[in-house]
Amino acid sequence: MKIAEEEVAFLEEDYVSDSVDHRGLPAGKYSTGGWRSAWFIIGVEVAERFAYFGIACNLITYLTGPLGQSTATAAVNVNTWSGTASMLPILGAFVADAYLGRYRTILAASLIYIVGLGLLTLSASLIIMGLSEQSKDVSAKPSFWVNVLFFCSLYLVAIGQGGHKPCVQAFGADQFDSEDPKEVISRGSFFNWWFLSLSVGISLSIILVAYVQENVNWAFGFGIPCLFMVMALVIFLLGRKIYRYPKGNREGNNSNNAFARIGRVFVAAFKNRKLSLADSGQLEDGPSEKCNGWLDFLAKATISIEDEDREPCSGRDVEDAKASVRLIPIWITSVVSTIPYAQYITFFTKQGVTVDRQILPGLEIPPASLLSFIGLSILISVPIYERVFLPLARMITKKPFGITMLQRIGAGMVLSSFNMVLAALIEAKRLQIAREHGLVDTPDATVPMSIWWFVPQYLLLGMIDVFSLVGTQEFFYDQVPTDLRSIGLALSLSAMGLSSFLSGLLITVIDWATGRHGGDSWFNTNLNRAHVDYFYWLLAAFTAIAFFAFLFISKLYVYRRLDQV
Repeated sequence: MKIAEEEVAFLEEDYVSDSVDHRGLPAGKYSTGGWRSAWFIIGVEVAERFAYFGIACNLITYLTGPLGQSTATAAVNVNTWSGTASMLPILGAFVADAYLGRYRTILAASLIYIVGLGLLTLSASLIIMGLSEQSKDVSAKPSFWVNVLFFCSLYLVAIGQGGHKPCVQAFGADQFDSEDPKEVISRGSFFNWWFLSLSVGISLSIILVAYVQENVNWAFGFGIPCLFMVMALVIFLLGRKIYRYPKGNREGNNSNNAFARIGRVFVAAFKNRKLSLADSGQLEDGPSEKCNGWLDFLAKATISIEDEDREPCSGRDVEDAKASVRLIPIWITSVVSTIPYAQYITFFTKQGVTVDRQILPGLEIPPASLLSFIGLSILISVPIYERVFLPLARMITKKPFGITMLQRIGAGMVLSSFNMVLAALIEAKRLQIAREHGLVDTPDATVPMSIWWFVPQYLLLGMIDVFSLVGTQEFFYDQVPTDLRSIGLALSLSAMGLSSFLSGLLITVIDWATGRHGGDSWFNTNLNRAHVDYFYWLLAAFTAIAFFAFLFISKLYVYRRLDQV
């Protein structure tokens, strides 16, 4: 009787063509997916971002404090770690899209994440308990093995984040049917509300965890993120029965492997490079287009050769390969324009240490807590963007999405360059005040400048995130082949990762070049003798150049989906 009722319900409900439910049956349109399941996944990301930023926001303070590193060394270590954490999503996304599927990858990554955070807490506890060489010496640094444990656990966190980050967001977007116009618009809103929600988790982490780390102890400050990551895993498992699972993620069939399909196009096109495109005929199931594009040589992969056993590639495979290649120039400009992102958890925080951080009589805030203003800015900017900016843009452009994704990214680049100019001017002001009060050679003295001077650049960072970061994530998710959407989001994250590596490289080269003859390095440990403002001016110039290159490339870009042209 129960089976008969299930069969009737199966026949009556509409189904999503490219998804299944937790039992492997076609996913019901009303019983699975949509905002109901998306909010579970958003809850997971809020908890995970709380955990990640509980480590990242104050990491440079831990490195220069308990671990005793110099400012330049600590900044390079932070950039290297954050860069690795942002690059590893490519590997995590590959594993998800080619082998495990997003759901299983999230589970495995969560467990690695929890182990890493647990070991990080242990390493901090060992320092507190004095289990290091010369523990009675106040100036002594932690032992070699404590450092090894710390950095191994830190990179375990990066590995866990690498599998977690691209898959959770892609899995959340998968909850909306790409063939339903209403759900497509909801998916666009999902990226905005996703970012707003996780900014709440980030802000709470920055305020709470940074305070605990500096006023209680570091072990407890690392333990709280570990508990939140456990909470994230529990929340994720609770929504298992109402999720939509993409079919490609559940099938282990190599013929459906997008990496194999697209890779085969390049191999076949190279083998057929001496043949004429006229021999390929019309593309089988791809959109008809004239053979005048710079990537049309890939169409040679559709040529059938009688003497060879291999089948020619399909038109869909060729179009997917073209779509993937078109993303590369956009990705490169994104890498350069996001170098400024690396500064807010390094030099912005170190600058905050030097100024007056008292906001109320007897209440002094940790400099890392200023990062909470990024979350506050996002909380204000996302509703304004959704409820005010987009309706006005739709009225003006007559397009359902208001502005294109590339226009959104470009606006973020302009704001990013302006923010670096603002940061340079504020740092120049701080140095001027330090000179006027004779504090140049007293780095431990508080510069009589309010920490509120730094708030505008943090607020601008939130606006940049709403335009550039969210726009980049939606763009790469939408424009990659459907089977590679985890990879698409990983590409957007990897742009930030590579920019962190470039930032670290720039710091290393500039530190060597400006300090090699006994002069004051731009990144002198005594920030009152440093010139971080020069570095900010350099980044403003880099971002402006990247924007003009992006402007040129975006004019030539052809959107993969016809409704986005």
